[in-house]
Amino acid sequence: MVHKIVIQILTSMIAVTLSIFAIGALLTGPAPSAVNTLSADFPVESVQIPSLNGSIVHAWLVYGKPTRGIILLVHPMRSNRLEMLSRARLLKDQGYSVLLIDLQAHGETVGERITFGLRESESVEASITFLREAFPQERIGAIGVSLGAAAIILAKQDLKLDAIILESLHPTLAEAVDNRLKLHFGSYGSVLLPLMLSQLSFCLDTSLDKLNPITRLNDLNSPLLFISGTQDAHTTQSETERLYAAARPPKQIWIIPGAGHFNMHSYAGKEYEQRIIAFLSEYLNRRDE
Repeated sequence: MVHKIVIQILTSMIAVTLSIFAIGALLTGPAPSAVNTLSADFPVESVQIPSLNGSIVHAWLVYGKPTRGIILLVHPMRSNRLEMLSRARLLKDQGYSVLLIDLQAHGETVGERITFGLRESESVEASITFLREAFPQERIGAIGVSLGAAAIILAKQDLKLDAIILESLHPTLAEAVDNRLKLHFGSYGSVLLPLMLSQLSFCLDTSLDKLNPITRLNDLNSPLLFISGTQDAHTTQSETERLYAAARPPKQIWIIPGAGHFNMHSYAGKEYEQRIIAFLSEYLNRRDE
């Protein structure tokens, strides 16, 4: 009887371990997809931006009014630039130029695995360098969602952006993983966290401490707007409030009642548009100086 129980326990442990490795492989596996310009449903210019690691960032460029400013749009995990189209249309209507990119290992930008902002930040850095060279007179802002927000914050160089909007950003990778484990396995998911983090560290070949956005916020000198939802189980309201507390001013926070971990523009509609346009106008619009 004891022998059978031991075998059952060992079998369960092996099954759980294999499940963790499968989840890790799924989380870090690339998410390639074709992105046709016809999908944009308004005029865009396809551009290819070389990054320092030798890869090419695939993007769409939308031209607005000169000196109005330009916005970099950075999509969430396992998505591509199509996710940011509604924001691009809104910004174009307001006169902004827009650059929509596919992060590494997403869309048409190649990459071996998703790295939770580590290598994705190189796509952001290359894109900002491109914008500074192509639009030297423009002020530059960025909107990043989840992984896209992390990629902006984790950039190794100071991006010196004039305004940044961060949607559904996690403070630490451990919290992001823990929240997702709880969604899949209930309250017992946290028991699996150490094993999951070890597996991710092995896959990414890096210390996971390098992937905690909250530790980098105080290095930024850009105006920040944090956006999250009260019903977001992937990044909780309290986590967003911690991020806000850790950031330098000027900063703003908007917690959307009822919103979860999804497209905030689609959810909040007109109020979302009014808030981000007001924020971007404050910091990007040219004034007499």
